Amino acid sequence: MNRGLLFFAAGLLAALGIGWMGFPRMLYERIDQPLQFSHRVHTSEKVGLKCDDCHAFRSDGSFAGIPSVSKCAECHAAPLTASADEKLLVEKYIVPGEEIPWRVYSRQPDNTYFSHLFHVRQARLKCDECHGSHGSSESLREFQRNRLSGYSRDIWGQNIAGFSRGMKMTECSRCHAARGRSDACLDCHK
Repeated sequence: MNRGLLFFAAGLLAALGIGWMGFPRMLYERIDQPLQFSHRVHTSEKVGLKCDDCHAFRSDGSFAGIPSVSKCAECHAAPLTASADEKLLVEKYIVPGEEIPWRVYSRQPDNTYFSHLFHVRQARLKCDECHGSHGSSESLREFQRNRLSGYSRDIWGQNIAGFSRGMKMTECSRCHAARGRSDACLDCHK
């Protein structure tokens, strides 16, 4: 093999590898959540909460999303365990009545409309069909924000390697196709 071609191929592979590994690290900043939270503890048999006990619908049918600190205060007016995160929750957020500045993995782009009410009540989808095993997680994973768009890494399609993370439009399209539902752009996009 020609020595120049060998150096070119090695250089090309090195550049692709650096781009493959380096570009996402440059594009996404990693941000910790303000405190850790265990869905597993809250949904255990001992506590017995279901997803919609905290993540409910408002009276107008819109999805409330992450619960307010007043919802947390219903059970956590004082720490129930020796957990440092629970102590932080009570002292920093519940007692002063400050909302927790959670980083939202699933914040949709402004041009997107998504109705949880339709998907949960009419289509009867279970939370884990879209959110995966998040409801049984022991801790929250780090939040990765795109430095250019400001959106979470979780809302875009598959990465270059074909791996998916979080809720993506590709999963929505796949689910709609499997159920024979419309996949027209204007169904979800303004």
